[in-house]
Amino acid sequence: MTMHPSPQLRRRRWLDLTGPWSFGYDDADRGIRDSWPERAECFDRTIIVPFPPESKASVIGDPSEHPIVWYRRTFRLDEVEGYVPDGRVVLHFGAVDYAASVWVNGIPVGGHEGGHSSFALDISPALRGSGEQTIVVRAEDRPHDLAQPRGKQFWEPEPRNIWYHRTTGIWQPVWIEAVSRTFIQDLRWTPDTSRGRLGVDVRLNEEPADRLRLRLRLLLHDDLIADDTYLVQRRESRRDVGLEPVVLGQGRRRLLWAPGHPNLIDAELVLEDVDGTIVDEVQSYVGLRSVEATDRLFLLNGIPSYLRLVLSQGYWPESHLAAPSDEAIRKEVEAVKALGFNGVRIHQKVEDPRFLYWCDRLGVFVWSEMAAAYVFSERAIDRLTREWLEIVGRDMSHPSIVTWVPFNESWGLPNLPGDVTQRSFVRSIYHLTKALDPTRPVIGNDGWEHIVGDIWGIHDYALDGATLRERYATAEALERTILRRPQHQRVFLETDTRTDQPVVLSEFGGITVKPEAGTPWYGYGSVEEGEPFAAKYEELVTAVLESEAVAGFCYTQLTDTEQERNGLLRADRTPKVDPARIAAVTRRPSRAIPGDFVSVVQEAGVVTAYGSSR
Repeated sequence: MTMHPSPQLRRRRWLDLTGPWSFGYDDADRGIRDSWPERAECFDRTIIVPFPPESKASVIGDPSEHPIVWYRRTFRLDEVEGYVPDGRVVLHFGAVDYAASVWVNGIPVGGHEGGHSSFALDISPALRGSGEQTIVVRAEDRPHDLAQPRGKQFWEPEPRNIWYHRTTGIWQPVWIEAVSRTFIQDLRWTPDTSRGRLGVDVRLNEEPADRLRLRLRLLLHDDLIADDTYLVQRRESRRDVGLEPVVLGQGRRRLLWAPGHPNLIDAELVLEDVDGTIVDEVQSYVGLRSVEATDRLFLLNGIPSYLRLVLSQGYWPESHLAAPSDEAIRKEVEAVKALGFNGVRIHQKVEDPRFLYWCDRLGVFVWSEMAAAYVFSERAIDRLTREWLEIVGRDMSHPSIVTWVPFNESWGLPNLPGDVTQRSFVRSIYHLTKALDPTRPVIGNDGWEHIVGDIWGIHDYALDGATLRERYATAEALERTILRRPQHQRVFLETDTRTDQPVVLSEFGGITVKPEAGTPWYGYGSVEEGEPFAAKYEELVTAVLESEAVAGFCYTQLTDTEQERNGLLRADRTPKVDPARIAAVTRRPSRAIPGDFVSVVQEAGVVTAYGSSR
């Protein structure tokens, strides 16, 4: 069964629109002028959605510059299970890079700007009768618009160094849901484990015309732990569910979420009218946990937890930023765990909610990072701010996300030390993120040139363990290193000291298996394949684990990406060395946390999609 594209707000009935669509390039930008939304003959190719046209998986495979692309497909209303004439039909897009305009039956129904965030459109007013309906999408993605948050998609014809091929247009699932006139549009969970409470925010698509009731049922391993009913009189409502006996009692490990026991509570929400008629019904889940960055440690559920992260770019050679399949997404998360890591730092990409689901389900920390723009301007400020806040709002209910990272290495901030407006932008995004989600640490600018943040991330690609020990073994060594500017960059811009923020070596390693002569590659050092590669990994990681001053690390990186060939896995996801050999090193105790250990015993049971671990 195909996985629902929105795991935390899903309905049992939905129509999957991935697969073949008609497609056309519009290099002259004549499509609107020439009425393409009404002309099937303008679409002279077939593309497989959701794969970008630059990719082989799309069956087009043209990586050259085409800034405007068009999509067309039809569906029948009798394919949309649950459709009734007086209801609504909602068209969902997981992500379209970069700006999308949508027509149904030739009628404009809306649009969206932002290549990594999701959007949905009520297409009910544009439907005609009960038969065939036509969807047309125009996507505009201009490679040389550097004010557009693009991450590591290269603007030149051929990628080089750390950049890769572009992803244009639709690159995440498209689907349709039939709903009532009034329906649940948004749902957010906020756990408060210190008080044994769970906050639930529900937003409807409109102000209710009549009084409605919301029934909320929470189940843990099929045990009912809450069954509450609330009166709904406004479009937005918030309720606190009391879970004190289970959260604050002896069963905390059975209930709380952590990598070693990723417990998830299944949720059912039913919206009813006063007569008991079901208006809408959705399924969701929530993980109860707390995260803090304080006393120079990262705390999970109040307990020091050492971060063993790996950098993940989520890029595939055959499908680019789009995941090849549901199975590929799950295997990516399983690979992280098989290598001994307890988390990933998603790099210059906002991950698909299906990826976040498997991190939630399998117990993997996530640092969620925004894709960067490459200039600083009013337009870049506006674009990044709007899209980042959409992303935080969409993903903040995932328990696996434990840190927000809006900026990386001052990308898009070319003069952060000398420009007060750029520094103000970093501060404003930090505080906006904290205002929307005060429950997680936020890093203002990861890597260096820190101004504000709850964690100080340092990037250091020293090529030997001795250098890493010299720089990070003790608190005193760390303070000296901060002043000496690793990677030739100031760690702090406005002070050379920190208070109680933990330091994480959030990029290091980057070792490449020595390529054949003449092969283009990018990395921070190379060794022979096999045991020399494994030994170098052990040398670097062991040196970091022996530091008493560093609260965690992020190794660069999980997979090879185009010419950036410093992954533990090749681009096709085959391992360069035995994963068990890597995992044995990754899981070693750290000196930073007294008594730190990592269990290598897998918990018994079977994990089922949208179910509980048994």
